[in-house]
Amino acid sequence: MIFGLFRLLGYQFSPRLADAGHTLLYRADPAADYGPLNPLTGGRIRTRTITENWDDLLRLAGSLRDGTVRGSQILPVLAGQGRPSPLGRAVMQIGRLDRSAFLARYYHSELFRRKINTQLNRQESRHELARRIFYGQKSELRQKYKEGQEDQLSALGLVLNACVRWNSMYIQESVNQLRAEGHHTSDADLARLSPLGHNHIRMIGRYHFRLSPELAAGKLRPLRTARETVVS
Repeated sequence: MIFGLFRLLGYQFSPRLADAGHTLLYRADPAADYGPLNPLTGGRIRTRTITENWDDLLRLAGSLRDGTVRGSQILPVLAGQGRPSPLGRAVMQIGRLDRSAFLARYYHSELFRRKINTQLNRQESRHELARRIFYGQKSELRQKYKEGQEDQLSALGLVLNACVRWNSMYIQESVNQLRAEGHHTSDADLARLSPLGHNHIRMIGRYHFRLSPELAAGKLRPLRTARETVVS
């Protein structure tokens, strides 16, 4: 169903699949020949279910796109506690079709698999940084009211963005200095840099907001060498 909702909105759901080799594929044409994938294509897409509910599918997509309803609100309605509604079954058929196409590409292209892993690793790096910042109370929201939880999440997002901004500025400054010193910096190497690193940032301790005259004037701190400590 998640694949189907993503496809209705024009997106590609791209999860990391640990058991992709044992996932059942679906076919729209029972007589189609998929060669070595034939043993895996044991399911069938019920296109009639999609066409009969097409108008409702378009309304659902429009509601999600406009924000009239949220995905978390519509999923229980579609799933029906294990008994999907007619619209839910139509979404599932689209999802099975989209997942089968996704898996076929996943099997075929090593570059595609690497791209997905890179994206997911970056997202996990962001979650790791957020957990590192939100170290109190096991990274759990403990406020009992909605406004308090939103305040906590807003503060977390602000600090996380500040870390990303700080890292981005100094990464760019480091690259500029390397280039000025005549070091070769390839685009392929720069593409692997991430502003989500945090081992050099001290999360726990005393904080003060007194800036030196140089920093207050918008200047950056002098870059450190590899021999110097990396803790900021």
